[in-house]
Amino acid sequence: MLARIKQGLTFIFGKYKSEWNIEVKKILTDKEFEVFNQMSEYDKIHSYKILKLVLEDNLLKDEEIFKKLALLHDCGKYHASLYRRMKKVLIGEKTLDRHNEDSYKKLENINLELAELARDHHYYSDDIYMQRFQELDDK
Repeated sequence: MLARIKQGLTFIFGKYKSEWNIEVKKILTDKEFEVFNQMSEYDKIHSYKILKLVLEDNLLKDEEIFKKLALLHDCGKYHASLYRRMKKVLIGEKTLDRHNEDSYKKLENINLELAELARDHHYYSDDIYMQRFQELDDK
């Protein structure tokens, strides 16, 4: 519950710092960065937070594709409102339920491996790397 309140406050008051782009651009290609740059303020903040967790994680820190995934896994959420996000948590919301498929569509012609990981990031996986990523994303 406390985590959800914190997410709401971040949505309302959070600001993505433009200096973070220096680090982000070292990880993403120009085309990938274009997709990242189109994400909402909140989703960029969330994704940057996940990147930091990936960089601190002993299993994932050397996996370039998971650094990219951290930044782009939610690129299909477009600019979902706080109301829509709350609705998703409380009773389900069809638009956000398919954000992973929308992420795949945005990325498939840029980086197919990344697109597939973004599509699958909410599904059960036997892959220990994806399992760890999911744990970090759920924090």
